[in-house]
Amino acid sequence: MKVLALNSSPRIKGQSKTELLLSHLVAGMRNAGAEVEVVELRKKKINYCRGCYTCWTKTPGVCVHKDDMALELFPKWLEADIVVYASPLYHYGVNAQMKAFIERTLPSLLPYLEREGERTVHPLRGRRPAAMLLSVAAFPDDSVFDALSFWAKKTFGRGSGLLAEIYRPASEAMLHSWKLKDILDAAEQAGREIVKQRCVTQETMARIKQPLTDHAIMVATSNCMWQTLIDERLTMAEASKQGRAPRPNSIATLMAMFNFAFNPLKAGDKKGTLQFNFTGEAPGSCYFFIDKNSCTAHEGKAGKADCTVEGPFEVWADIIQGKADGAKMLMDGKYKAEGDIALMMVFGND
Repeated sequence: MKVLALNSSPRIKGQSKTELLLSHLVAGMRNAGAEVEVVELRKKKINYCRGCYTCWTKTPGVCVHKDDMALELFPKWLEADIVVYASPLYHYGVNAQMKAFIERTLPSLLPYLEREGERTVHPLRGRRPAAMLLSVAAFPDDSVFDALSFWAKKTFGRGSGLLAEIYRPASEAMLHSWKLKDILDAAEQAGREIVKQRCVTQETMARIKQPLTDHAIMVATSNCMWQTLIDERLTMAEASKQGRAPRPNSIATLMAMFNFAFNPLKAGDKKGTLQFNFTGEAPGSCYFFIDKNSCTAHEGKAGKADCTVEGPFEVWADIIQGKADGAKMLMDGKYKAEGDIALMMVFGND
């Protein structure tokens, strides 16, 4: 089986969530015995379709452009058994690089009109590869992909058809979640299933799309990240390279970020109450009740705490953002911690 995997993300490896999911999908496909070629469209010259219809009249099946699409990619597209279209979600659709590629497959159609069920279509000139769509979006809602899914079914629902649609919401937050490994493992499983069964099971799809946290926590964390980038005049790529996390600017945002960072795999059988009492920029208190696989955040002081942390809010803001080392700050006396300090170790995906 020949698979052509198209990645239209403009971001490089290490920054692109599209590339991250696609690389694991491809690994699964290769593991199942498929011959897979990955093409990064950002490195290719693909002119826009002129709408001249030369490929329908003067040179049937051959585009007037002599670029990478006509000379290299279109022949590979025609030879593939499956084409994976991997694109970040831009304005509820594929991005411009991917759209340009798809529009340039026009020579695969004949100009005539015919009825196909209840719609009018152009007949296929010959064989057309099966399709698979992969997309990511920072929005936390599954519904953000509704328009793309409708378009995909209309566009690829002919010939060998649309085998699967893989959509991953909350893609930025995914990188910082303890669930990342399972999501990527599921993407590899999806690759194996597509090659062996030409579909992705509901169980595997559910693992890929699994929620990371509730909507309120996701929104608070995301907004905090954007405010951090604005305040420090950083791009997302620069922050990632520096290992910067969002900087909490209030006890409420700190609570949201701790809740998001809770890792039940690290918590194990731990159970207890972690109390924070802050001075400085944002004076006040909050506590976290940890019970094995769950963590709940509360404002104020708990009746009884198993571990109590006291110190300036800005010190903990630096620790959370990655500007300061928590263990070193404790040793240097920048904050105090008494009781079961192991309760502080249940946060983070590393």
